[in-house]
Amino acid sequence: MQKSHWYLLAGLALGSLLPGSLPVRIVLEKPRAQVTETTYLPGVPRERGVRHTDQIIVYLDDCTYERKDPDTGAITIRTRKAGEVLWHDKGEAAPQLINKGNKPYRTLTIALP
Repeated sequence: MQKSHWYLLAGLALGSLLPGSLPVRIVLEKPRAQVTETTYLPGVPRERGVRHTDQIIVYLDDCTYERKDPDTGAITIRTRKAGEVLWHDKGEAAPQLINKGNKPYRTLTIALP
């Protein structure tokens, strides 16, 4: 079975794949931090929102995604390498993202309350 089909089946089996949502699993939960792994499936949007905590994002796989700016609606294409790390501040707008690749990619989000 192809790896991309495995992610889709796993998401459906766990009940975590709803229209417009992405498979997310909690990797670690402690009073001072929560770590979640998100799998970005090709063509499935991560909807925009607001970051509820300071966050560190770690890319586990190489990827290319479309980013829709939450303020202007401008669309840009971003490329990240496995191991790349980003910081986001609490209260910051989280844009809509769409995986433009042909296979899933994963990130770890470390939320710091």
